[in-house]
Amino acid sequence: MNLTQALEEYLGYLAVERGSAENTIESYGRDLRRYVAFLSDRGIEAVDGPQRMDIEEHLAALQDLGLAPASVQRAASAIKGFHRFMVGEQICESHPAADVMLPKKPDRLPDVLSHERVFALLDEPFRPELEPSPRTLKSGKVDVRGQACFHRDKAILEVLYGCGLRVSELCGLDLRDVVFEQEVVRVMGKGLKERVVPILGTAAAALRAYLDDWRPILSGSGRENSAVFLNVRGGRITRQAVHGICETYGGIVGIKGLHPHTLRHTYATHMLEGGMDLRTVQELLGHASISTTQLYTHVDRTHVRMAYLQAHPRARTGASRFEED
Repeated sequence: MNLTQALEEYLGYLAVERGSAENTIESYGRDLRRYVAFLSDRGIEAVDGPQRMDIEEHLAALQDLGLAPASVQRAASAIKGFHRFMVGEQICESHPAADVMLPKKPDRLPDVLSHERVFALLDEPFRPELEPSPRTLKSGKVDVRGQACFHRDKAILEVLYGCGLRVSELCGLDLRDVVFEQEVVRVMGKGLKERVVPILGTAAAALRAYLDDWRPILSGSGRENSAVFLNVRGGRITRQAVHGICETYGGIVGIKGLHPHTLRHTYATHMLEGGMDLRTVQELLGHASISTTQLYTHVDRTHVRMAYLQAHPRARTGASRFEED
């Protein structure tokens, strides 16, 4: 077995045994095919051929190409996992990546919207007077799919912010995952790990209105589909379409380049600001490690100061005396 064949075995292992997300498999596949091509250019095709120096030089070449530190770190993780798999499956004996240091990924604070900007995003573009008018087709039939998409887009934005979902999780929602009676949605997260997330308030209202009144219009134009969110042809909505929806409505209220993940970041930050404990936020977001969730505690310290001033009996005493002087 050569490296190319071993790579296909590894990607199959990620999909079937590890249950890795499709996007993860695609990303690892790109990273590892580039790695195998780099080795092939050096005449290395045997599974026991790569040495630690080859891996370090490959990672250095990626940095020289201008790849972001996060992308280089992902490539390094993919290479480590690939070699660990080959040793574990007795495809080869050596693990040259074992002692390779992962490039340090600089801490990057997530983008977060203020309460005012989120409210503007979820309300202003969806005022009744902005709802598209029905179209009369040449056949004389009235087409209201534009209205259906308008209400679908409202529900998508509300659910992204109201439930803190990843865009892939939102696109993967099926009708059976929405349980209004229990005020929850069941979400299939990374690694096929299911979690239950509350859906309340305007998110629940917008989703219910879309499902009851507008989704049937979209589903009527396509094949039978169990997806919650449909495109105009009745198929499951794509991640790219959701990205476009966020950018479009963000642009309407002056938020340039709005990303779906920004709404997830904002959800987490606002939950912590509202007093939710870190462990609960971790559970709701589906983070495997609480260190990932802790990033949100550094986003905005203003609410911490205000909470301290309100809660501590001595917080204002000295300040008020000096202010009077």
